[in-house]
Amino acid sequence: MSPVAAAAGSSFHGSLLGMILGAGLMVQFVLVLLLVFSVVSWAIIFMKYRQFRKVKRDNEAFLEAYGRSNRLSEVYPVAKNHADSTLAGVFMSGYEELSRVGRMSSDSPGSEASSVSIERRGVDHVERALSQALGMEGAKLEGAIGFLATTGSASPFIGLFGTVWGIMDTFKGIGARGSATLAVVAPGISEALIATAAGLAAAIPAVIFYNYYVNRVHGMTQDMEHFASEFLNLVDRHSGRS
Repeated sequence: MSPVAAAAGSSFHGSLLGMILGAGLMVQFVLVLLLVFSVVSWAIIFMKYRQFRKVKRDNEAFLEAYGRSNRLSEVYPVAKNHADSTLAGVFMSGYEELSRVGRMSSDSPGSEASSVSIERRGVDHVERALSQALGMEGAKLEGAIGFLATTGSASPFIGLFGTVWGIMDTFKGIGARGSATLAVVAPGISEALIATAAGLAAAIPAVIFYNYYVNRVHGMTQDMEHFASEFLNLVDRHSGRS
């Protein structure tokens, strides 16, 4: 039992602040650690919320411009204006690779067979560029979400550790006082259980938003894959490969 709680004895009123201040040093350390986890988690939750909202808004604007345009060269400047759009990022990577292939083809005068070979290799290059862009945009979406999973899985155990430590401290105090009445035991147990409550308070929102954001990332990744497939089919048809 903490010194304050032991001294308080029958004067225990059960206020949250009083229990925190009356807890032992280890329990207080656990509470501070859980507070840090919780604050960082909520910061990530709000940051990802803003990021996904911007991505959704820019994706919709980019797709609208992409659907209206008949030439990829007209879409490229529009894509550069939508920096938060994952679809625009995939498009720019594919288009830039396509432009490099086009320059390579025009700089290599030769037989028709040679030109066809370059075009076929070019499609493969565009496919690889799109694949790399998918990975990069996916990594941006997933950034920092892992911390929510860590908070959701580790915080309850950290809180439980603080509770176990607090209960051990309580029984140690009971042994020193030679008394085990409810008035002596209750304050120490209550202080110890705060750590478990704090661990759950940090973990529950982290788990909820982790699952929510993972689903959002999955949906956006599917959108990018569909767009990349459509873009590659367009390039493939114009290369005469199919």
